[in-house]
Amino acid sequence: MQAFFIVLGALIVLILGLFVFSMLLSSSVKVERALLIPAPPERIFPFVNIMKNWELWSPWKDIDPNVKITYGEKDSGAGAGYSWESKDRKVGKGSVVITVSKENQYISTETDFMNMGVAKGYFRFEPAPGGTLVTWSSVTDMGQHPVRKLIGLMLDKWIGKDFEKGLSNLARLVAKQ
Repeated sequence: MQAFFIVLGALIVLILGLFVFSMLLSSSVKVERALLIPAPPERIFPFVNIMKNWELWSPWKDIDPNVKITYGEKDSGAGAGYSWESKDRKVGKGSVVITVSKENQYISTETDFMNMGVAKGYFRFEPAPGGTLVTWSSVTDMGQHPVRKLIGLMLDKWIGKDFEKGLSNLARLVAKQ
């Protein structure tokens, strides 16, 4: 019986420790990746600014090729967007809209993951020796819930790999043009 109380006490201390640790964490989580693509910004920009082109390089399209995508009325630039719905829980459902579009320089997005919240993201296109440095970034507010804040610690590892794959797909796509 004494062993039970020792294990129970250790579990309580662990849970309380994780709770206190989570209170010290920021509720804002940023994931960012960059890749030098050997092409000028004007060749890369349309693949991100035109929403229908996202299917050509999106890392999540590979996970569920049968994802249902519904495009908005506007094709490109600020106000353009689409929603998606997938039976694969890794893809889930949500929507993305371009909020700012500065030709060949910058695109800002807002992605609604439905019950997971909203992420604000951007793509930067910076001329660099040998091509264009394309940066893909996303900032998510995890709120004050301790478990969500702890999950936030893993977002860079999970989503970062997707960003890397998407940027690589984008580079391959641009190279074919």
